[in-house]
Amino acid sequence: LAMSESYDFLFKFLVIGNAGTGKSCLLHQFIEKRFKDESNHTIGVEFGSKIISVVNKTVKLQIWDTAGQERFRALAPMYYRGSAAAIIVYDITKEETFQTLKNWVKELRQHGPPEIVVAIAGNKCDLSDAREVPEKDAKDYADSIHAIFVETSAKNAINIDEVFTEISKRIPVVDGAGGSSARSFKLGRQTSESRRTCC
Repeated sequence: LAMSESYDFLFKFLVIGNAGTGKSCLLHQFIEKRFKDESNHTIGVEFGSKIISVVNKTVKLQIWDTAGQERFRALAPMYYRGSAAAIIVYDITKEETFQTLKNWVKELRQHGPPEIVVAIAGNKCDLSDAREVPEKDAKDYADSIHAIFVETSAKNAINIDEVFTEISKRIPVVDGAGGSSARSFKLGRQTSESRRTCC
C-alpha cells in the first residue's frame, strides 16, 4: 500500500510560453532530473508533481505544462484557474519567443488569479553563442511586471530547481503574508543571495 503524502501546502503551477521553448524539458528536468529532448510538441497539457521543502514547509507542486501552439490557446483559460504561480518560458536564441511574452502575461492577467506569482525564464542558456535576447532586456522586462527573472538550461540543469523554489517562496501563504493580503503582495522584492549565472 502506498503511503499517503504529507505536505503543508498544495500549489498549482503553470508552465507557459511559445511552442519549442523547452517547457516540457524544464518540467522533466525538475521532476525526473533528466533531459528529455523535446522533438515532439506537447498536445494539450502535460502534468507532473513534486514535493519540495520551502522555508521549513513541505510544499507539493502540481505543475501543468500547457501546449504553446496557437490551436490550443483557447483551452488556456481553463488551466489558469486556481493557479498559485506561473513560469513563462522563452528561448534566448529566438527573439520572437521573447516578444510574445507580453501576450502570455496579458492572457495570464486576464484569466489567472490576481495574486498569481510570475517568473520569466529564459531557457536554453547553454546555447549562449546563438543568443538573440540580451539578458538585460529580459531582466528589465521582468522587473517592469514585478516578476522573478532567471535564465535556465533544461539540458544542463541550470537554475531549474532554483526557479521553482524561488517562485514557491513568493507565494503569499509561504511568504507569511496570509491569504487576506495576498492581492497586495508584490513580486518586486529581490533576494540578496547570489544566483548561479547561466553563462
